[in-house]
Amino acid sequence: MAYDYVPYLAEVEKELRDILATREPAAAPLYQMMQYHLGWLDERFQPRLAPGGKRVRPLICLLVCEAVGGDWHRAVPGACAIELIHNFSLLHDDIEDRSETRRHRPTAWKLWGIPQGINTGDAMWAISLLAMLRLRGRGFSAEDVLRAITQLDEACVELCIGQYLDLHFESVDSVPLAAYERMIAGKTAALLAASAAVGAVLGGVDNAVVETYAGFGREFGLAFQIMDDILGVWGDPAATGKSAASDILTKKKALPALYALHWEQEHGYSDLAALYARPTLAESDVPHALALLERAGAREHTRQQALLHRQLILNYLEATQMSHPAQDALRELALSMIERSA
Repeated sequence: MAYDYVPYLAEVEKELRDILATREPAAAPLYQMMQYHLGWLDERFQPRLAPGGKRVRPLICLLVCEAVGGDWHRAVPGACAIELIHNFSLLHDDIEDRSETRRHRPTAWKLWGIPQGINTGDAMWAISLLAMLRLRGRGFSAEDVLRAITQLDEACVELCIGQYLDLHFESVDSVPLAAYERMIAGKTAALLAASAAVGAVLGGVDNAVVETYAGFGREFGLAFQIMDDILGVWGDPAATGKSAASDILTKKKALPALYALHWEQEHGYSDLAALYARPTLAESDVPHALALLERAGAREHTRQQALLHRQLILNYLEATQMSHPAQDALRELALSMIERSA
């Protein structure tokens, strides 16, 4: 039976709107650009409910808090801080990746320029820190607020490391598989780990339990990204919102391609390497690339890696020794996100 996430998401949305309310008329467009990015306004700053993301990270935070015996309502500002960190990183990622659309709408930088896009992301990052300080008004001790802030700040550094590696990989021909996993550990898994850890901190448990939940979040992030890599090559465009084999056309250094390139080196081939050495790829190149990935067993290898991390997710949840409906909801949420059909 599906768990009802609506009460958690409604409280997060309400708190986010309060946090990002315009503070002064002269700065209204700055806040409105943030509100546009979150899906609340259109490009003329008129109210519109557009896709704004699944709010998975704040949901994990609140479910963990409840699972360990805490009052999730009090933890909402911390969950919102995590969501704002996530979205600050997306605002900057869109600029760094030159992405003109997100969730089927123009990105903030595309509408208002790169300088405003950077500044909007910076503002969202700063506001996220203030959101975390709202926890003091919910009755949390200064020590626990500091523990939560530390978890989030460490995740921010990891995010930047992951983004650095991702950008660096664009300019090199060969990427070790270990370096790829280090990249996604920072770019995708770190904030999910922090989401779970912050929820555990605000639930009042000791550091050992906090670290176990952080392990759950980290494995969730790794499994999610690896499954996303599968969908980027073999996913259904109707489900993913991307063109078929989008990662091939962009020559993205995701796990299927990296594994196949390493397989070729080990077996004396260079066909995929030669294909990816071209300046650009066309739709007509996709069938050949797919055949080369199939020859290397890239899809099965990537699927096995996702299954490995899926099992580790379950292991970490079991290791917490928590028994609560919210714990079941965490399991349900994690598995539903990584068991998407490819």
